[in-house]
Amino acid sequence: MKKIFALILAAAMVLALVACGGGSTSAPATSSTPAESSTSTESSAPAEAAPAASADAVKITLATGGTSGTYYAVGGVLGTVLGPKLTLSELSVESTGASKANVNMITDGEAQMAILQSDVINYAHNGTNTFEGEVEDSALWIAGIYNETVQILAKPGIKNVSDLKGKTVCVGDVGSGTEVNAWQVLGAAGLTKDDIKVVNGSFQDGVDQLKDGKIDAAFTVAGAPTTAIVDYATTNELNLVSLSDTELAAIREQYPFLVQDNLPVGTYTGQTEEIVCVAVQAALVASKDLSEDVVYEITKGMFDNKADLEAGHAKFGFLDAKVASVGTVPLHPGAEKYYKEIGVL
Repeated sequence: MKKIFALILAAAMVLALVACGGGSTSAPATSSTPAESSTSTESSAPAEAAPAASADAVKITLATGGTSGTYYAVGGVLGTVLGPKLTLSELSVESTGASKANVNMITDGEAQMAILQSDVINYAHNGTNTFEGEVEDSALWIAGIYNETVQILAKPGIKNVSDLKGKTVCVGDVGSGTEVNAWQVLGAAGLTKDDIKVVNGSFQDGVDQLKDGKIDAAFTVAGAPTTAIVDYATTNELNLVSLSDTELAAIREQYPFLVQDNLPVGTYTGQTEEIVCVAVQAALVASKDLSEDVVYEITKGMFDNKADLEAGHAKFGFLDAKVASVGTVPLHPGAEKYYKEIGVL
């Protein structure tokens, strides 16, 4: 009887467990409903989150400029804003010496994209000026982003470009777009290499040497306000040199790609007058070896995210598809595809 009672008690306990849902057969059925619900929630998340780059994403080095210049800052914002949104490529930003160096890096495969002066990339394609006799056409146009102003920072007392005769002047890095533009502006004032003591160096080098009294003036070709000049103006008396009407006329006649682009009052601390200047475009270019799809995604991403780019750097506020699509060299097929898609070509 005891055995029969024990068996009856055990059977009753099993039945009680099944009734409460504790049986092994009921557990999978109970967990399957949340699993389906969870899958539905997870599938909607990636649509809102930034897409991840594919495993075979193309690694792109973006050549920019010196760390105190606008190229480097603009390139950094491009990397920060677009980087997480790209699926076909991965962007890394590199500080470099000059526009010519950036062209050479693309030609040599050390960089796949670059920010550089619109006139310099034209010289490379045509084998003129700093590329005399050496045609380098590996880099193609993506977009003109903003104007780069030719700015002349000088010691107090230097009022005109012609006042630089006999002075020590930093004309930019060797082979840089700044150096080319410096000689174009100096030439418009009737000055040659024999008329000044030439020093080469970056924007920051020029500012530092001016602070130390080692030079009399320094050329900077960059989007204004430029970091190096902003820093100088906070602790030193600012003196920016304006171009004369005669110099402007000579520049327009010889170098039509240099357009007048004055610095408004207050561009820098202590600037109480408008400064008459000329400018070139800062252009984004890509290696012709990059695929159409990769460059299309980057071009589209840049315009689709203009507001975020502008929040990162004010120069992106000048980005306009109609203007950006007009280059001094041929368009990359990926960029051309985008501009045709939106109807500006």
